[in-house]
Amino acid sequence: MATACDEVRGLIGAGQAAEELGLSRSEFARAVQLGIVRAGPPGAAMAARFTRTEVDRVRSAGGFPDALRERVETVAGAEAAAAVMGVGPSRFTRLARCGHVTPVGYRINRYRAVVWLYLAAELRDFAAREPGMLCGGAPPADRELMADKADLRPRKWRERHVGLLLGRTADPWERAAVLASVLPDEELRDTVPDAAERIVLAALAPPPPYGHPQVPAAAAVATRLLRAGPQPDEIHWYRSSLEFALTGARGQSKSTGERGPT
Repeated sequence: MATACDEVRGLIGAGQAAEELGLSRSEFARAVQLGIVRAGPPGAAMAARFTRTEVDRVRSAGGFPDALRERVETVAGAEAAAAVMGVGPSRFTRLARCGHVTPVGYRINRYRAVVWLYLAAELRDFAAREPGMLCGGAPPADRELMADKADLRPRKWRERHVGLLLGRTADPWERAAVLASVLPDEELRDTVPDAAERIVLAALAPPPPYGHPQVPAAAAVATRLLRAGPQPDEIHWYRSSLEFALTGARGQSKSTGERGPT
């Protein structure tokens, strides 16, 4: 809930912003995740706040509110996603596992299985753009992936998740923290041997995405989705990116004395 001081400065809480935009809590969280609604400076306990200017900007967009809801509409699981695309669940699963469509989120069901979430608008766009993928046999690359029992959904989701997080900040240490958060602990220690730097990166690490479960058993399943692997090339990419980001972050600390070890 926004305080009196917040209201004077034109800042409102997430609940009020969602209500004014005609979105449910989950829809609003998705809009923030995708950068459709940009958060303002955080409040007490790092609670998200939003400027009146930002809310008005989103409201003034063409087609509001229906167009906004369409942009954040998600479907859960292969059957629902397949129905949006007009294909069978098995074909959709193959398209998703082979990386042709990218999840936007996840939830863990009562059987501790991952249920992937997809943006309905993206599924419709893919169906319109790639009609040849909706019928006929799988292309050779897909057949090879299926023979290897590959599943690119976690990797593709991580790419999207990290990209969205990096798009929210220009701060070098925060960007490094995003990349560090994806690496398994052993890989992070090898990449960042300085314990003091690892403490800074941990303090700046982004919170788990909206919908990340709180129940320990389910959280353990979901947490594995946040870590790169098992493909060595994915881990190498994040290690290299983190090393590059840290070079810039260390340079900032030396020149300004701000944030991070020197």
